[in-house]
Amino acid sequence: MHRPVLAAFRTLAFTSALVLSAAAGANDGVSATSIRLGMSSPLSGPTGAYGRAMKEGIEACFARVNASGGVAGRQLELVALDDGYETEPAVANARRLVEQEKVFALMGFYGSSPTAAVLPVLDASGVPLIGTISGSEALRKPVNRHMFHLRASYGDETAAIIKNLTTVGIQRVAVLYQDDGFGQAGLKGVVDALATHQLAPVAAASVPRNSVEVGPAVATISKSNAQAVVLVTLYRPTAEFIKQMRAAGAAPFFVALSPVGTDQLITEMGPANTRGIQVSQVIPYPWGDKVEVVREYKKALGAYNKNATVSYYGLEGYLNARLVVAALERAGANPTRERLMVALRSAPFNLDGYRVNFAPGSNSGSNYVEISVVGSNGRILN
Repeated sequence: MHRPVLAAFRTLAFTSALVLSAAAGANDGVSATSIRLGMSSPLSGPTGAYGRAMKEGIEACFARVNASGGVAGRQLELVALDDGYETEPAVANARRLVEQEKVFALMGFYGSSPTAAVLPVLDASGVPLIGTISGSEALRKPVNRHMFHLRASYGDETAAIIKNLTTVGIQRVAVLYQDDGFGQAGLKGVVDALATHQLAPVAAASVPRNSVEVGPAVATISKSNAQAVVLVTLYRPTAEFIKQMRAAGAAPFFVALSPVGTDQLITEMGPANTRGIQVSQVIPYPWGDKVEVVREYKKALGAYNKNATVSYYGLEGYLNARLVVAALERAGANPTRERLMVALRSAPFNLDGYRVNFAPGSNSGSNYVEISVVGSNGRILN
């Protein structure tokens, strides 16, 4: 064979191999009998309660669907990895899930900074991420075509919080925020929301991620005579901050964003100490009976684990799984990742009372926000 012909043949063979490899990669995680999904969240450490509840909600949904025959005859499998709410492990987990575990799609990733760091993995692999526990605008603008958010943004949450506070005459608002992507996004949301009412925070202070070192923040905010403090923090620093503020003689209203985990906060502080704390919520009340998907979640969770505890994070995991299932069904009997992403954007989803719609030019599926308050005996009221 002449050298030019041989070279052309080798080029053609190499190109064909790349095409075949790409085609095979597009169907990773899908076999004749199963579809494999991957998740990275904190399953241990200070924030492990969040990830465990979410994982349990996802697994309860998958168990229910699998018992009914799965999706197009395929059983759903979840590979869940622990990242401890740290950025580097989250990136390593994403790579492992895509490259070694060969998952079809990702879901249930937790946290603004860890999720933002995963974006290059999505772009390089073409693997979609459906359902993130983050309301950060940085994950929404510019729009990443591989990322789909189930929950409202922190801008949506803080706008609802500030509207609620100003409606009852509160104008002196301080902010405690976690010193990372989550906290910075929430702080910006509060500043922007206050600005629409010609107001600004009277004080702002931060706490390091995965820390309860709130002393300096207490010193700053307790001197500000704030009528309310918006808490862009998770449950342990939130609990410690409120405890120390009260010990310092400060008694503002405390309003937390949804990532705090209302039920986890009550467990940490005790029912008596959480009475009156308000929390913005981005999914329906999980103890109610008005919404069909909530009733379904509680039934499925009880069937999956009779000792499981109903929670906001558990219901969010269940809704995330419901969205994945609905999108897979819409993608057809021979799903590819591209078909899955087209399916997600093709029309709204009504998940039996919780609506998700990825409008053109957006990867935000919902702007649902409501404000709950902790009542007597630790009961959450909505």
